[in-house]
Amino acid sequence: MIISIASDHAGYPLRKIVADYLIKQGHTVIEGGATAADVPYSYVLAGQKVAKEVLDGTSDRGIVICGTGIGISMVANKFPGIRCALCTNEYMARMSRQHNDANVLAMGARVVGSSLALGIVDAYMNEPFDGGRHQTRVNDMKEQEKELFK
Repeated sequence: MIISIASDHAGYPLRKIVADYLIKQGHTVIEGGATAADVPYSYVLAGQKVAKEVLDGTSDRGIVICGTGIGISMVANKFPGIRCALCTNEYMARMSRQHNDANVLAMGARVVGSSLALGIVDAYMNEPFDGGRHQTRVNDMKEQEKELFK
């Protein structure tokens, strides 16, 4: 699977850990965003990069990381077609895939430690979308986007 991952400077150390982990699992990783933890980089630019790459098919899914995960998830969710889930535990990540078909995962580097983050990533990457009644709700979201983003 091809994964686009980007972060601001606060998320940089965790992004490197997650990217290396995904590469070791055999995924192709497209990294972007901050070049170091001590060089300021906007979470807005990082979130935009991942959202665009998921939407244009450059990547299959995305992961965005900032200090709390809040700002960067808000940015990603401004793009019609992106369903970005801010997850702080593995259960949320599983449900974001099972029920919402989330195509972008957001995490906060100052909120989750690296071990927990890798568990969240595993849950997000390995959980399938259940479809069925959940597909109806995802379709409702898509219709809402069509109406609101004319």
